[in-house]
Amino acid sequence: MSKFSKLGLRRAAGAVAIASAAVVGLAGMGVGDAAAAGLPNGYKKAAGIDGESIQTWRTGESAYPVSTVANNPASRGFAISGTYTAKASAGVGGKLAVKYIIGCQVDVSGISLDLGGAISLTATTLSGSLGLPLKPGQVAVVDITDKDFSDSGIAAVQLSQLTFNLNQCGGYASARSAAKVIGAKGYSTDDGKLSGEGTLIQSTLYGKPFTIN
Repeated sequence: MSKFSKLGLRRAAGAVAIASAAVVGLAGMGVGDAAAAGLPNGYKKAAGIDGESIQTWRTGESAYPVSTVANNPASRGFAISGTYTAKASAGVGGKLAVKYIIGCQVDVSGISLDLGGAISLTATTLSGSLGLPLKPGQVAVVDITDKDFSDSGIAAVQLSQLTFNLNQCGGYASARSAAKVIGAKGYSTDDGKLSGEGTLIQSTLYGKPFTIN
């Protein structure tokens, strides 16, 4: 059975990557239409060449606008909730990471986690209100949290009314979730080096974009 290893892994809950993007309209999306509504569930399965697999579910996701800084017309805020679950086949270890892609006056529906030219910042908190210094035309990828698979191959993350504030946006905010899994048989990250056997499975389940006007 083949083996693999990779150096340079970094585990940093709360890291924020920000990159500039073209400011585009949301024609056809209906800015604010999905702000207070529940978002659709999702499912994705990724398989390796030897039959190993990881399944990912997104359930109960919702988002709604919240009040932000008083007398600041440039401020936008929203709260999110949802449950993100991963299940691996027998013998497969790995990790589930929940992230959010957030844009200021940017349609994030076509944006993935692979943002080119991104810079890294550190979020001040992962509970209560999370402030993002986004300006028009910028997009952030926010690492919410991650969790290793249990001995039974399951990992789950539940978010409840996690709040984001964009105090410099000056227009609508757009966001979507991303539940990313990585795993393999014999999965290990000892000493910052990723190693395992067979196929290294990587998969991302993206949520439906929503907007806050």
